[in-house]
Amino acid sequence: MKHPVTQFALAGLAVLAVFGAGALLALRSLGHTEALRDARQFATLAGQGVVEPAIAPGLLGGDREAIAAVDRIVQERVLGERVVRVKIWSRDGHVLYSDEPRLIGSRYPLDDAKLDVLRTGRTQAELSDLTGPENRFEQGQGSLYEVYLPVRAPDGTPLLFETYQRTSSVASTGRRIWMPFAALLLASLGLLWLVQVPLAWRLDRKLRRTQQAREALLVHAVEASTDERRRIAAELHDGPVQELAGLSYSLSAAAQTETSPTARETLDGAAAGTRDSMRQLRSLLVEIHPPNLRASGLQAAMADLLAPLQARGIDTELTVEPGIGLDEEAERLVYRAAAEALRNVQRHAEATRVRVAVTTGGGHLRLEVTDDGRGFAPGERERRREEGHVGLSLLEELAARAGGGLEIRSAPDEGTTFRLELPQT
Repeated sequence: MKHPVTQFALAGLAVLAVFGAGALLALRSLGHTEALRDARQFATLAGQGVVEPAIAPGLLGGDREAIAAVDRIVQERVLGERVVRVKIWSRDGHVLYSDEPRLIGSRYPLDDAKLDVLRTGRTQAELSDLTGPENRFEQGQGSLYEVYLPVRAPDGTPLLFETYQRTSSVASTGRRIWMPFAALLLASLGLLWLVQVPLAWRLDRKLRRTQQAREALLVHAVEASTDERRRIAAELHDGPVQELAGLSYSLSAAAQTETSPTARETLDGAAAGTRDSMRQLRSLLVEIHPPNLRASGLQAAMADLLAPLQARGIDTELTVEPGIGLDEEAERLVYRAAAEALRNVQRHAEATRVRVAVTTGGGHLRLEVTDDGRGFAPGERERRREEGHVGLSLLEELAARAGGGLEIRSAPDEGTTFRLELPQT
């Protein structure tokens, strides 16, 4: 399993990569839009600021001097690495001027987009379709953008001014626009990631220290509880249990010497009641502090746990898979979990049948306690925890600390299944 900080770093890197890729695409699109706007501005400056003042009235009639005057301006101040072709059109589709002389005088009907430019006065840019006959002389120039806008002849006649700009030039302009922002963005994201990793590392160390402290407190609480259970069990065994045993013998002896049948019956009943109380106390001793599991074995210890249920007339079944090798800590946890589950059955389940099974499989040890009692709703366990019943919660933490898990499935009138799983060593 990967270290949590490594997982965090990889996840953060993936998120930053996705975000960075999306941001780069957005910046690239923005840069392309700005580059097209720059291309339109360049065409507007060239058409309306440079070429339009050089248009003479004779251009409309094909006058050679008027054409030559425009050509000089175009060759000197418009054509270059960026612009490879310039055309001036009349509304009816005649090419009044082109730096490619073979196009001058040709007629190609203007499409709707170009007529819309003449009508609205807006500058438009689009990727050129070089398959059209009017573009046959641009086919060797690579991919081009057509940028066209309206200009006017000296008498006010609207004309269409068109430039063909290299796509590579437009793309280069776009890169100059968006790449500095992209570099800054990527550097910022990388810095953010580099700052987060040490913070995550420190937070992970702090959480680990907190978890270790919590586990130490849990171990201390468990050990203290075990010591206290041992002390109480010892005091009950050496005190009240022994005293009840002595009292039972005394009552039985007194009954044997008593001549009155009524008194003898009373003394025998008192002796029987005393022995029954003694058996209940011994069952309580088993519950409070288990016998030596290493000496008696898990099977015998589980049988002792089921004895109080059997005494109440509940049908019980115990299955312990033979040959289960458990260390002392795991054996104590299994016993304690079974005791907690059976204690809840005895107190709350109103069951008629209880089954306890300890089995192995898939590299795990499994304790399963099932009953056919009244069960409970999902929210009832949370309510009991809030009231201070933390036995199951403590078992969950102990199971998790041992690398296992605790699962409880129940529903009203459908019984309860208590399952503890631990890794088998």
